[in-house]
Amino acid sequence: MVTTETGDGAGVVLETVPLRDDVAEEKAARLGAGSAKRIRKEQVRLLVRSGPFLVGAAILLFWIVCAIFGRLFAPDNPLSQNLLAINEAPSAAHLFGTDNLGRDVLSRVIVGSQEILVVAPVATLLGTVVGTVLGLLQGYYRGWLDSVTGRVVDAFLALPVVIVAFLFIVAAGASVPTLIVVIGLGFGLVISRTVRTAVLQERELDYVAAARLRGENAFHTMFVEILPNVLGPIIVEFTVRLGYAIFAVATLSFLGFGIQPPTPDWGADIAATYQFLAAGYWWETLFPALAIASLITAVNLIGDSIESVVIQ
Repeated sequence: MVTTETGDGAGVVLETVPLRDDVAEEKAARLGAGSAKRIRKEQVRLLVRSGPFLVGAAILLFWIVCAIFGRLFAPDNPLSQNLLAINEAPSAAHLFGTDNLGRDVLSRVIVGSQEILVVAPVATLLGTVVGTVLGLLQGYYRGWLDSVTGRVVDAFLALPVVIVAFLFIVAAGASVPTLIVVIGLGFGLVISRTVRTAVLQERELDYVAAARLRGENAFHTMFVEILPNVLGPIIVEFTVRLGYAIFAVATLSFLGFGIQPPTPDWGADIAATYQFLAAGYWWETLFPALAIASLITAVNLIGDSIESVVIQ
């Protein structure tokens, strides 16, 4: 922008006139914003037309409804024991049969979705936030911060997340908050690697250099300039890790270090009934296992669909 003086004999008027470069930059910014909106709309359109995405979303929505309203339409109280109806096979009275304590398996499967659909998403969200912040710091600053945090991340990733979670839960005690924090921090370290790689590519681009020349601080550059441009990989990581989190919660519950009885839980129910498979009571284990498999499959279908759209 330049300032010129104009006079008509009565005085001097200062007039600001935009330079061509300024006008071009403003126009390019508007075009860039419009292009980004069009890209997002096209991505959403592709998602809603994707068969795998719709199937996964339908299954996930079903379990979300069960988690929220399950106790309203469950055929029986999932905690109610009937010692006169122990290990009954599926029938009209009990569509999924009863377990070794006479509890209705269908009711426990429906209500059992509540805890896992709270713990897994919250843990994944925590891990995504931690991993995003850590990855931004590593990729932007590099140097000694990247080296030190990178070695710490490598040390934790040398062990499976479930094993690390198992060790921390043993030390801190089994509880839902502990489960969320342990799984979230474990996945946060994994997510930070992906975010770091994306930030390393972005930090060398012209818009980051322009932000530095404008005098923007590091916080603004990382979270206002770079973060919106790496949201694609972060969203993909969230959906992928959500499936792993569901499996981790179910595994820890199966081992006795996750969601504790008598709260209905798929992993804990499998642990309590799988020994009865040899006696032919297959339904007590099969239906909770199918519930876990269907939920993980749904999340993976959604994640794969989002990944294909983002990469495309």
